[in-house]
Amino acid sequence: MNDIGEPWMWGVFIAFVLVMLALDLFVFGGRKAHRVSVREAAAWSFAWLSLALLFNGLLWWYLKGTVGEAVADAKALEFFTGYLIEKSLSVDNVFVFLLIFGAFHVAPEYQRRVLVYGVLGAIIMRAVMILAGAWVVREFSWVLYLFGVFLVVTGLRMLVMAEQTPDLEQNPVLKFARRHLRITAEGHGEKFRVMKDGVSWFTPLFLVLILIEVTDLVFAVDSIPAIFAITTDPFIVFTSNIFAIMGLRALYFLLADVADRFHLLKYGLAMVLTFIGSKMLIAPWYHIPVQASLAVVAVLIGASVVASLISTRGRK
Repeated sequence: MNDIGEPWMWGVFIAFVLVMLALDLFVFGGRKAHRVSVREAAAWSFAWLSLALLFNGLLWWYLKGTVGEAVADAKALEFFTGYLIEKSLSVDNVFVFLLIFGAFHVAPEYQRRVLVYGVLGAIIMRAVMILAGAWVVREFSWVLYLFGVFLVVTGLRMLVMAEQTPDLEQNPVLKFARRHLRITAEGHGEKFRVMKDGVSWFTPLFLVLILIEVTDLVFAVDSIPAIFAITTDPFIVFTSNIFAIMGLRALYFLLADVADRFHLLKYGLAMVLTFIGSKMLIAPWYHIPVQASLAVVAVLIGASVVASLISTRGRK
């Protein structure tokens, strides 16, 4: 059973996402500049993890009653594995976000609004890419092998470049924006655009938003093929991706002050991508069970986290 998503299930889930985004923007302080504390970030991280697990439990319960326990077990495991992979890979976004905010000297109280719109853009981009990818995989199954090659190359490239810091000033998107847009020399709080002498100007914070969206797009290109190695079910791919992305902002503020203590995590993420790509390439000869994939991913991520904490022990 490759597609469990009935129209009403898609509709309910999309409505849930829209409601949560609206609450974030208009109720929970999304439009009010404030510095997100570690306590607030931890609470939101726990909330999103709980919602993801609750969703998985409800999905399992519904499928057990409609298509049988075997399918329910398989789909629930696929969702959890996909969620873990996407959540792990999203940590790499955190390192890049820190670099961008630091380069533009964005005050912590203004970062939250940028990330709210960044998450919104990421959801739209991933929805389009997932639906397109699912169609391509369904029509041309051999594309999965191209995904495998891409992930192996990306993983090896991450291993080689793990210690290198990107030069934002050489970013072609940033160069293009500065060349074609009127950008103010100074910041204007959390505003993306201001009027000066009747002329519209963009603020440096708008450049930050552009870079955040581009970063989301680049990481989506890496992470979406990875989950297709676990499942080709569009509903599972979409929901696990979106749950991971919705918790990205809280994860950023949770790790922002201690990200340097997890410097070896990039190596773990690179090995995860390499493993998943290899899994896709050897599929014609040997199928690695989802349970084994989950165990390997958990071990790689867990080992890199523990190694990071040990190597930075005692650092203030």
